[in-house]
Amino acid sequence: MLERAMQVIAKRRYLLVLGALFSVSAFGNTINLVIKDQHGQVLPNAVVEINHLPSSKATGNLPTAVMDQVDKQFSPQLLIVHQGQHVNFPNSDNIRHHVYSFSQAKPFQLRLYSGQPKEPITFDQQGVVVLGCNIHDSMVGYIYVANSNHVYTSNEQGQIKLQVDSFPVQASIWHSLQTAPLDNKKLFDIESTNPVSIAINTSMPAPRNTFGSQFREGNGQ
Repeated sequence: MLERAMQVIAKRRYLLVLGALFSVSAFGNTINLVIKDQHGQVLPNAVVEINHLPSSKATGNLPTAVMDQVDKQFSPQLLIVHQGQHVNFPNSDNIRHHVYSFSQAKPFQLRLYSGQPKEPITFDQQGVVVLGCNIHDSMVGYIYVANSNHVYTSNEQGQIKLQVDSFPVQASIWHSLQTAPLDNKKLFDIESTNPVSIAINTSMPAPRNTFGSQFREGNGQ
């Protein structure tokens, strides 16, 4: 009896360990990305989307996103939404704005208004929507309409942590300052959990070394 009880306990322990391992593996693999420009400078606000993973959200359950207008600027400057999501465009300034976009993903306009528009706008096609104001040319904003729920934005250090279940992974990257057309996304593959550095060409100039000539003169070089 004692031997039988010990076997049952051992089996239960095995199942608990196996269940714990399965729970950990269910979270997938973490991949560290660093996004940089062609000069080696890190890029905040780069958008990376994993293409092959299925979407898990129903359109009807998506909350209404908000693209505000504050101090004659779109806020946030970059808004990420999912395909089929509604976006509200309140005007928090004490002046009127005329919001529009000619982007293929969602051409629209909200004629000169203040306060709250009558209803939100549905972004039902994936792609990048560039926003402008017909009154204030300096106002530029972006709405990235993702086809997948697996979409990430780089932080101030250009870093992104991806969660995936298997390899290889195909992903795309986009940035508002890219030299490629704004509706283009650069594709890349991830083969393992090794850290990945992705470069994207932007319109940003190379950083100036303002101390270079002084150092050369001081060193006699």
